[in-house]
Amino acid sequence: MPDPRALLRSRSYVQLLVLAALVGVPISALAYGFLKLVDVVQTAIFEDLPDQLGYDPVPAWWPLPVLVLAGVLTALAITLLPGSGGHSPADGFKATGPVPPIELPGILAAALASLGFGVVLGPEAPLILMGSGLGVLAVRLAARDTPEQAAAIIAAAGSFAAISSLLGSPLLGAFLLLEASGLGGPMLGLVLLPGLLAAGVGSLVFVGLDSLTGFGTLSLAIPGLPPVGHPTGTWFAWALAIGLVAPFLGRGISLLAVAVRARAEEHLLLTMPALGLLIGGLAVGFDQATDHSASDVLFSGQTALGPLIGGASTWSVGALLALLAAKGIAYSLSLSTFRGGPVFPAMFLGAATGIAASHLPGLPLIPAVAMGIGAMCTTMLTLPLTSTLLATLLLGTDGTNVMPVVIVAVVVSHVITARLTPLPAPAGEPASPAAGAAPAPSLTHSPG
Repeated sequence: MPDPRALLRSRSYVQLLVLAALVGVPISALAYGFLKLVDVVQTAIFEDLPDQLGYDPVPAWWPLPVLVLAGVLTALAITLLPGSGGHSPADGFKATGPVPPIELPGILAAALASLGFGVVLGPEAPLILMGSGLGVLAVRLAARDTPEQAAAIIAAAGSFAAISSLLGSPLLGAFLLLEASGLGGPMLGLVLLPGLLAAGVGSLVFVGLDSLTGFGTLSLAIPGLPPVGHPTGTWFAWALAIGLVAPFLGRGISLLAVAVRARAEEHLLLTMPALGLLIGGLAVGFDQATDHSASDVLFSGQTALGPLIGGASTWSVGALLALLAAKGIAYSLSLSTFRGGPVFPAMFLGAATGIAASHLPGLPLIPAVAMGIGAMCTTMLTLPLTSTLLATLLLGTDGTNVMPVVIVAVVVSHVITARLTPLPAPAGEPASPAAGAAPAPSLTHSPG
């Protein structure tokens, strides 16, 4: 085992830091461009195109053909391009290796076909994969004889840079990758430092591009929240309840996603358009059954999260339950075969759960939302520390006050999720169908 202090003082490690900083600039700029491209595609498909075709307002049935087309295009990217379009999001998050650059076109095409057309997934997983692949490409262009460990660190730094400001904080993005990869031991600081540097540089690039382009921020943010007081015993009791309930909803979503994937993946060109039609149908049905928009069911929920919380008073309990049912099933179907990340839909569903719970006695809105986000993200991502940060850092000053009850909800949710998730089969034995349905977290694609 090399001495971490000696490596930190070495010239080669300083060179590694410099390369990480240099890599962070173009990768974060490309990530910013990808996020803007997704936004442009969504606007063009769901707003501009209907208007150009003479539909004003946009007809209620519009999501149906759009989601069918999303299924066709994503299936083509998965089946025809190298790398299967990245990993299946039904597998969640787990440790990843460097992504071969040859897989980058497939990852980009599948993600754009899914996210741009309204599928209920987020951009974080494709960004992480693309950042890793671009990091590998940068290392190969810089020096083909780079040691394998150094190349892996730069690939990880590329992932850090790609999501540096997507989650509203470079520290939060770094923590997500750190916990997901399971890094630890005496080498932790040496491996993390280049990633943090790349994330910091990437955050500066995001801020600069926000100013230069005028597109505004493409990072997650929830502004204008009302202040909250300090936790009470009633909050603590509700934290236990939310932590108990969220795992059953999350496990249902995961199990349905894996079950659908097992039946759909052999004939993707046929099944994915059908799944897209079902997702669109859920959105249209929600739109017709409530006075809220189909867009609340479609998309990742990243941009809708702030308006959902800010407009909580406009939602009845019945509408919230309908939203949880429609978006939960759409999320599960999207996880099964489409390409994207699980984080933002989990946050949105957690927030909707919290808003519904805030109608109960003794539970204010902001603590309820924070506990819902923390518990649901813990169940879907199996990353309790990251889930705690997601639920608190994004709430600004309110986050500090609600953090204790968020931790309670997260811990309870994590323990219950572990009890509901079958243990993996011992080495050398085939996994049972139930074990295969467990939401094993993954950031890298599964071959085939």
